[in-house]
Amino acid sequence: RARTPVGAMATMSAARDGYVSGESPLVSTACDGATLADVVFSQFVPGEDEETQMNTLMQIIDAELSEPYTVFTYRYFIKNWPELCVLAWLNKECIGVVICKLDQHRESFRGYVGMLVVTKPHRDLKLGSSLVSRALGVMRQHGADECVLEVESTNKGALRLYENLGFIRDKRLERYYLSGGDAYRMKLLFPLPPSTADDENDIEYEGVVCGDGVVSHGEGR
Repeated sequence: RARTPVGAMATMSAARDGYVSGESPLVSTACDGATLADVVFSQFVPGEDEETQMNTLMQIIDAELSEPYTVFTYRYFIKNWPELCVLAWLNKECIGVVICKLDQHRESFRGYVGMLVVTKPHRDLKLGSSLVSRALGVMRQHGADECVLEVESTNKGALRLYENLGFIRDKRLERYYLSGGDAYRMKLLFPLPPSTADDENDIEYEGVVCGDGVVSHGEGR
């Protein structure tokens, strides 16, 4: 599979998480009276009017993010992981999208949140949380061990959003963004499948017996 350059991924993350500071954890009604219940979610469907779908998500992302991406960046994600591109629709208008990937990273099957955008008039609908939650559900169905992403260290709204979804601050990355700003790498560990958890219930890790559903994970998790 093709790999996105590190610099491009840094730029992608910087632009991606900029919007969420406006997402209120308490308010669930948009200015036009719509609610989250009115929103319809869909996945990108390969081969089904593909160019129209691609243009739709490119327009919304390029309009909301500070640095536009090339069509090759979009195709890298969409062609490899269309099921991890989730769009939000209101009255047949696309108002939000999350684009992710899922591949092997060392010993872990790792998900990554690449882009997350919600249009300005609809940022009180808690769409960011809903979009990411749906993408995480797909990752878990495909057997993901974990999911990671980067968030600007000063973006309190983004940090709160992801921490509410179960992410933890795994590492601080100094001067991660092109602007010179720091980032937090955030990580979410998916629960082990029941059969695996049962098998490991009494396994010893470095002299410590892991029981009651608590499992000690090795490096890379």
